[in-house]
Amino acid sequence: MDSARARDAARKARELTRRKNVLEVGGLPGKLADCQIKDPAECEIYLVEGDSAGGSAKQARDRRFQAILPLKGKILNVEKARFDKMLASEEVATLITALGTGIGVEGFDPGQLRYHRIIIMTDADVDGSHIRTLLLTFFYRQMKDLVERGHVYIAEPPLYKVTTRKQAMYVKDDNDLQEYVLAAALKGASLGSKENTDHWEGDALQSLCGQYFEVRSIVDRLGRRYDPAVLWGLSLLPALSEGAGPEAQSHYAAALSSSLTAQAVTASDHTVAYEARVQPAETGSGWLLLVELERHGLKRQTRLPGTLFSTTDYQCIAAWGEMLRTKFGGALLVRRGEKETSAHSFDAAIDWLMREARRSITIQRYKGLGEMNPDQLWETTMDPAQRRLSRVTVEDAVSADQVFQVLMGDEVEPRRRFIEENAFNVTNLDI
Repeated sequence: MDSARARDAARKARELTRRKNVLEVGGLPGKLADCQIKDPAECEIYLVEGDSAGGSAKQARDRRFQAILPLKGKILNVEKARFDKMLASEEVATLITALGTGIGVEGFDPGQLRYHRIIIMTDADVDGSHIRTLLLTFFYRQMKDLVERGHVYIAEPPLYKVTTRKQAMYVKDDNDLQEYVLAAALKGASLGSKENTDHWEGDALQSLCGQYFEVRSIVDRLGRRYDPAVLWGLSLLPALSEGAGPEAQSHYAAALSSSLTAQAVTASDHTVAYEARVQPAETGSGWLLLVELERHGLKRQTRLPGTLFSTTDYQCIAAWGEMLRTKFGGALLVRRGEKETSAHSFDAAIDWLMREARRSITIQRYKGLGEMNPDQLWETTMDPAQRRLSRVTVEDAVSADQVFQVLMGDEVEPRRRFIEENAFNVTNLDI
């Protein structure tokens, strides 16, 4: 039976060869919108998720050198499937036929590739990421030469369109959107304190905001393990070293309790009470700082290991707080244009500025490529003069092979272990 399956797969692989000459089109799949130019070096093909995005892409493209192949649903995971089962998949067979290289040990010929740029264009959501991963698995396992020769690309459509006073521009992702809104928020803005006559504005304020967002990224990352409010609270006190003695640790815990509770009261949250105390580590000979939050009779604990206080992350948080105390002292006074308000913390001041800036900005989020009009899709994702493409490369073949085997293979336990070890490092979670 294995031999019969192998012979049948080899026969199907020979059938999925490219057309015999450039004038013969009968062998191409019907859903493929081919391009007019026949020189592979000048041609590119977009592998598009679904018929909706495929329809917009077909209208948006430059017919001279851009071909469109819509793929229905999620293609087969070739890491798990047998070769004959892979060839029986309609979407995989369509893709092989469109590329023209053939498939298999004897049938694959990268020199017959019909398009020298294979561009994967999927939606910016979890399903789109999954489809992109399945396609990359297929190319890496079955057409690895195309990846190594630099023929495979990933399109990077923008996530947002922002409009200000009838001027529109496209923004790639959340980080770029944040930078755009922040730049708008800092125009005509100044920051000072009620206890200090000095004010920060212009480039100085922008530099200060850059430092703040660096610390904020640290808190966001650590916040997957610990309460972000407690992490920000660490900036309210002078730095504590991991090797500090029991007396210094107890003093720090008492000061942290007072500072966190006082900050909550300043923010008009009178239902919160914090209590911090030092206790031995659950494993080993170290110590940990236990911070207990009580709100409306409900308690929640955050356990900060003593080793955290020797990390660069903690030193950055503590240094940021020390700098704020030196420059501003007490409550902050923030102005933008003719508006003025007080803020109990730097992040509250920045949030107020960005909320004010968003009032005059219209933000449209594109979750799917099908939501874009053809002219928008061309302008943002398909125009060679403006689009963003990422070339897929293999820097470490052994590591890449292990990742594909763990994430896409049929062994469940290694994948479960990988997820458990990296769960707190997820940066693109869509619930």
